Amino acid sequence: MTGEAASADKRRCVFLSYARGDRKRVEPIAQALRDAGIDLWWDALIEGGEAFARKIEERLAIADAVVAIWSRASVESDWVRDEAGQGRDSHKLVPISLDGTEPPLGFRQYHAIDLSAWRGDAAAPEFVALLRAIAAPGERTTSSASDRRPKSGASRRWILAFGGVSLAAVLATGGIIWRTGLLGRSRATANSVAVIPFETLGDASQAYFSEGLAEEIRATLARDDALQVAAPTSSNKFRGLSEDARIIAEKLGVAFLLEGSVQRAADMVRVTAELIDATTGLSRWSQTFDRKLSDVFAVQSEIASTVADDLASRVGTRPKTSGGTDNVAAYEAFLHGRTLFSADKDESTDRGALAQYDAAVTLDPDYAAAFAARSRVKAAIASTYAKPDELRTLYDAAIADAQRAVAIAPDLPQAQLALAYALYTGRLDVEGARAPYDRAYALGGGDADTAVSYAFYCSRTGRSARAIEAVERATRLDRLNPRAFRAAASVQIAARHYEAAVQAAEEGLRLDPTLGYANGYKGVALFLLGRLAEARAAFLTEPRDMGKLPGLAIVERKLGNAAAAEAAMRTLVDTLGDSAIYQQAEVLAQWGQIDRAFAALQRAETVGDAGLMWSATDPLLDPLRTDPRFQPLLRRLHLA
Repeated sequence: MTGEAASADKRRCVFLSYARGDRKRVEPIAQALRDAGIDLWWDALIEGGEAFARKIEERLAIADAVVAIWSRASVESDWVRDEAGQGRDSHKLVPISLDGTEPPLGFRQYHAIDLSAWRGDAAAPEFVALLRAIAAPGERTTSSASDRRPKSGASRRWILAFGGVSLAAVLATGGIIWRTGLLGRSRATANSVAVIPFETLGDASQAYFSEGLAEEIRATLARDDALQVAAPTSSNKFRGLSEDARIIAEKLGVAFLLEGSVQRAADMVRVTAELIDATTGLSRWSQTFDRKLSDVFAVQSEIASTVADDLASRVGTRPKTSGGTDNVAAYEAFLHGRTLFSADKDESTDRGALAQYDAAVTLDPDYAAAFAARSRVKAAIASTYAKPDELRTLYDAAIADAQRAVAIAPDLPQAQLALAYALYTGRLDVEGARAPYDRAYALGGGDADTAVSYAFYCSRTGRSARAIEAVERATRLDRLNPRAFRAAASVQIAARHYEAAVQAAEEGLRLDPTLGYANGYKGVALFLLGRLAEARAAFLTEPRDMGKLPGLAIVERKLGNAAAAEAAMRTLVDTLGDSAIYQQAEVLAQWGQIDRAFAALQRAETVGDAGLMWSATDPLLDPLRTDPRFQPLLRRLHLA
């Protein structure tokens, strides 16, 4: 974007907010913005005698963008915070970091463009990114509403599948050091790659096919132990953005980006793929494939193989692609199903996904990946929407589908993971789930979702070191996924690493302030650290009743507010009933009402509450552990 481009339509009016002590470092930025055709206002333009605060307020109101310059000095400035807050609230905020300083609380959900290494070059990627953000403030600084998708009810799919699994934690002489390497401070390894969603050319209704093809390539690469592949949740945040490749790669922590496009016409498909070196921003190679639609599987394998060969100095054998299909119609139904299930909107989209997976396995009865996917969606429907009398039928069907997938393709990670998940959540079969979970991680540990699910299982079964190792890998692969950090808090709580749990929850909330259950986990960790007032504040901020009410009942009692504690417990029982019977047991244990707590746990056994899977490592149940009734409970659950 040049100065002429900026003025061709309308000169952007920009308010520059900064700390007075940074004046000399800010002046080159101001000059470069003026040279680019920006109509700039900053306090250097206030004339003597003008009312300072009134003038600032007037200029903030008419500005098209508010550029907040964060630095060690400005994060302590009330003026800068107020001006940035005005920009945020009016959706005009464009944050930049002058010296690498992180924005203060309240502004960390907005990506700050790093100008710490900028030396005045108007063509530098970071300055171009600043101009682009000024042209459309607010559009590229936060995750979209569709990414956040807040829900009114408790989503058991995430609670049961991933719990809330952790963040990298490294044990070092009695302390926990978890931030190193996770938040963009480590260098990307030479064999790391992110697959950006492929662009759909032509018919927009074919987007599911383009995105599905990119995901299949990503999954194939993830099965190669010689490669590190960024997870889809992080990679997909850059769908359709024109941000510089080097900036995207830095955010994802990878050395290479694979991007491309797909165009379909009748029975033909054109796939263009390009591998970009993040160090230079230049293309490493690019290729266009014009094939019949029936050959799309060969194109998928060829692209994945070429990337792997290019990135790994010695890869060994190529990743196996067993479990797939050569039936194009079955493949399309599978892609449709995955798009619907990934939407995670409501029961109708899950039921729609199930119908597509039904079609896929009907068209190809040996399509293991489709059987595995159908198992997962049945288990999700059971855990989230099913009535009590439907649970057994749905879970039995989920287990049968997963067993079929394993029988067809025993080396398919998704098949092993589906079986483990169905056994663990549907039958509370801890022992039966262990072998398929171990197998899934051994085969597909390069996939972040597999690693997170495995870490969750290990955490709940007392294998904390293994859980932390797995979740470190998951967080490296999916560093922009707030749910991974929410998961981190849960694993760290189970490992008794409470400070790390607080930091994990805060990082998830920085990425998405609306993230459900993150404040609940943060509150639990703060409570266990004895920071009661902070714990109460976190619970009050939690939007989900399942994460909010038990915490309030516990902390209010500890603070001596008996009436408030009883009110929270009464609301928990009245609102959620037996669906929160395990949480009621936690509250009663913390209240010291041991007999009532055991009665609640017995009720949880009767109704098959999956919360019981936490009982072996849950610190909130610690008051019960010396009671002779506790170990028999764990033995019945195969957790002892």
